[in-house]
Amino acid sequence: MSQESRGAGLVRLPVRHPAGGVAVVFGVVAVVGWAFGWPMGFDDAVYRAGAWAVLHGKPLYEPLSTLPDWSQVRQLPFTYPPVAALLFTPLTLLPLQLAWGAMAVASTFALAFVVRTGAVGARAAWTPAATAALLGAFVLEPVWRSFSLGQVNLLLLALVLADALLLPRTRFGGTLIGLAAAVKLTPLIFVAYLLVTGRRADAARALGTFFVLNLLGALLLPTDTVDYLTGGMLGGDDATGNAWGGNQSLNGVLQRLTGQASWAFTLAAVGAAVCVVVALLLARRLHRRGQALAAVLVTACAGALASPISWSHHWVFVVPLAALLVGQVGRSSAREPRLLLGALVVVFSGWSLFVVPIGHGRELHWNPLQTLLGDAYVVTGVGVLALLAWRLLRPGGRVESVPPVPVSLPGPRPSEIRQPASRSASRRP
Repeated sequence: MSQESRGAGLVRLPVRHPAGGVAVVFGVVAVVGWAFGWPMGFDDAVYRAGAWAVLHGKPLYEPLSTLPDWSQVRQLPFTYPPVAALLFTPLTLLPLQLAWGAMAVASTFALAFVVRTGAVGARAAWTPAATAALLGAFVLEPVWRSFSLGQVNLLLLALVLADALLLPRTRFGGTLIGLAAAVKLTPLIFVAYLLVTGRRADAARALGTFFVLNLLGALLLPTDTVDYLTGGMLGGDDATGNAWGGNQSLNGVLQRLTGQASWAFTLAAVGAAVCVVVALLLARRLHRRGQALAAVLVTACAGALASPISWSHHWVFVVPLAALLVGQVGRSSAREPRLLLGALVVVFSGWSLFVVPIGHGRELHWNPLQTLLGDAYVVTGVGVLALLAWRLLRPGGRVESVPPVPVSLPGPRPSEIRQPASRSASRRP
């Protein structure tokens, strides 16, 4: 690949890039929605209302119904750190529909980067397989729901992937993860990922970025910072006991299974700790074998399982995995990638969340089949971690049994190599 094509693939998108067409579609929809006064977005309206609150000296963690456009946010609380509200202030310059459009356009290009990372590698040129993966990604419920809500999920995922795959051992390594964690706390798990993969300086920069941004928020919004630390962090509702069906985390599952028993969260916390430890051991093993993307994805899976609340659209990290499988399908006639891709689409297209009763406590009375369908994301996540642990972490386990991920990274330092990879483990598809 020429230096010119590498640079083009890394820093800019071609004029005819398919993401540009998708972004134009979302932009047109936003303008039409604005012209006709359609209600659009949901979570981006919360971001916008929270930003409006801090700009006008209003309490950030009180119900937002007193703010403009309150009907759009339906009294949902602002659950992000105060500094996030400051970062969202540009949204206040736009009407609701155009603010949603801005989030959708930004998310489109973030999705394009995420897809390319999975399909061909973060540094590689765009391919027809990546185009297919980009368009097909909208079949996945975490993607289409993130767009419909105006969520920030894909932007944060792109920051994490860019940091993990493009910035190792650079002066900026860790800063994007720190920025993502300053907006939403859950990316903090990737600081542990940086540590177990030998990027200690990057982990320090991630924590430094996180603390500096939050310190800025505390200096500018001291009262809101205190409110956040003493209650706003849980979003004004009982995060530890949330049993709503959209909560696809270990805690959500156990709350539903136990009828919100008082000990359910404690059990979930123990299970979360186990998942995180196992995932970090897997991440270290995969990283040492050059499977950087796989290491990031198992970490993201553990983060979704461990968080007290992980809404179904938080599982956007399945997108690079789906793109990886699309790329393998395009390069090989093997059945395994096709079967895995089909299974992933079946699980994460979201249909199972629509065939079970959700809301008004009905999740507490699910029968076994409804439990399996309604908790499909968590069941799949736990199953994948367990299978990988069986293959890679048990005595005599063989990492060769896991298909390598095509991500180009600088080679590990000699001190980071514990044992040489076998010839079969070093092959790339």
